[in-house]
Amino acid sequence: MNATIDLSKLLAALPRVRVAVIGDFCLDVYWTMDCSAAGKSVETGLITRHVRRQSCALGGAGNVVSNLLAIGVGQVAAFGVMGDDPFGREMRRLLDASGVQLSGVLTQPANWDTPVYIKPILDGREEQRLDFGNFNTLHEDIGIALIDRLERALPELDAVIVNQQLCRGVHSPSVRRLLNGLFLAHPEKLFVVDARHLSGVYDSCLLKVNDLEATALCGGQHLPGDLIVLEEARAAALELFARRHKPVFVTRGARGCLVADADGLHSVPGLHIVAPTDPVGAGDSMVAGIAAALAARLRPLQAATFGNFVAGVTVQKICQTGTATGDEIMAIGSDPDYVNEPELADDPRKASFSEGTEIEIVTMPSDLLQITHAIFDHDGTISTLRQGWEEVMEPMMIRAILGERYDSADETLYARVVKRVREYIDKTTGIQTLVQMQGLVALVREFGMAPDGGVLDEHRYKAIYLDALMGLVRGRLAKLRKGELDIGDFTVKHAPLFLKRLRAAGVRLHLASGTDQQDVEAEAVALGYAELFEGRIYGAVGDVTQEAKRLVLDRILNDIGAENVRHVAAFGDGPVEIRETRKRGGLTVGVASDEVRRYGPNAAKRSRLIRAGAHLIVPDFSQGAALAQMLGVAYG
Repeated sequence: MNATIDLSKLLAALPRVRVAVIGDFCLDVYWTMDCSAAGKSVETGLITRHVRRQSCALGGAGNVVSNLLAIGVGQVAAFGVMGDDPFGREMRRLLDASGVQLSGVLTQPANWDTPVYIKPILDGREEQRLDFGNFNTLHEDIGIALIDRLERALPELDAVIVNQQLCRGVHSPSVRRLLNGLFLAHPEKLFVVDARHLSGVYDSCLLKVNDLEATALCGGQHLPGDLIVLEEARAAALELFARRHKPVFVTRGARGCLVADADGLHSVPGLHIVAPTDPVGAGDSMVAGIAAALAARLRPLQAATFGNFVAGVTVQKICQTGTATGDEIMAIGSDPDYVNEPELADDPRKASFSEGTEIEIVTMPSDLLQITHAIFDHDGTISTLRQGWEEVMEPMMIRAILGERYDSADETLYARVVKRVREYIDKTTGIQTLVQMQGLVALVREFGMAPDGGVLDEHRYKAIYLDALMGLVRGRLAKLRKGELDIGDFTVKHAPLFLKRLRAAGVRLHLASGTDQQDVEAEAVALGYAELFEGRIYGAVGDVTQEAKRLVLDRILNDIGAENVRHVAAFGDGPVEIRETRKRGGLTVGVASDEVRRYGPNAAKRSRLIRAGAHLIVPDFSQGAALAQMLGVAYG
């Protein structure tokens, strides 16, 4: 089934959509702590903790409402219960200010504290929460009034999202009974359930669950955090649909979403996201996107695809229950970067190889290949002159983030920064250095430890990094010129030979790098293969909107015609060239190189390249003849 969405058309239709949310409305309260002003209480002698900033946001069912409004749903109604307390008044104020219809929001004056999650934030990290509302008891008359108001509103609604967040929230036994009766009495209405603990109770409507919840409903026994294998998640999705005869959406975190409906079982791949992520609230974003798209008459698979885009935006909102605007959804969804074959990427035991070789076949096009154009990444694919760049970038980023606290930061904070930096470098391998430095600017601001005026822009951070890196490169080039080392010491095994043989066979070679233009040209000359590219060497030009690898692909396709894209192959050890070529329909060869030994496989690269969309994986070019044969190229 086609999962393609006309995002512009859908976003334009959402203002005419009417959605209600009934469930556990909560308040998220963020306290940004500042230990610099800590002191002792005169009365108790205990150390005081100081809050520099406080902010409140709608959580639980309230976050679903916020997401519906942000994506452009024209009419949103809330049905829930709050306490007669300051937090309840703040929640009502936020709902009212957003334009939500509040006729279904009731106040229970006794035995009900407004559900609140107070989240202290210290050094960019959420600490132990303070929770309110876990001992509530819903009065039966309040529950009856709540469902009565929802039923009276149904004629004016296109969809209803049923949210269940709390064990002791609005979903009392009487409310469950009344809701199930409502579902049966109005089969023409679109009801979507997202219930943390009660998914099995509401069995006559559409269901959105995560893979852990889905397998539990089918008798599976897993602990929170367990990896649910694809086969088990698929089986659970199909079983739940067979029971309910309504579409079932099973989310799998970074691995995407499964959809089971009358048309069968479908998969929405996960999104490749470079920025730091925070999964809090992602499920609310997903269900809001799904319900809104279904209310706008999209098919379930298309609705899941849209929900995936919404969640892909909000997971990048750190330490907040974020939402996604139409512009943000267009930015991530108009040309999405998907994660391919995550199960294979994470489990090398599943690998299949061309007979007698180390060439791993992930998937191969069915039609006969005859490659006429080959695009090569430079660093790590052909050249190892810059091997160790990560070890240069990592400490530079850590120093930038910690600022004046570099020497005084405790071990916990230091380890937290190191972990974040390593994750970021791993995700951004292969993109322009300037773009990586833009991410560094965001990290420095996120941790908030640089002094006022101490946050540099991406150009200045890049200059600091390149100054350190080029010292390493210049030393290696000096040894090359002196004859102390030779080209073989700075290239992946048989890479220059493979280039020569391809060129001799008539393949047009293109070099595309995230390294600055003048540097990649000079290094190709020094290593002796620049002339093989006949001037087709492309590097970064200091403009983040001009990605060299994308530009090369577009130029090639303009030259040969999009209909001949099957004759284009890209070779690279980073995800950008692989992903961009795969999206355009070309063949992709991931080079999972060990840059220290310069031959043999690198397991981390293999995983990254499969996720990016590599059709083939090679450790180096030592089996160039076999590889060329698979590409339909004569290798004399």
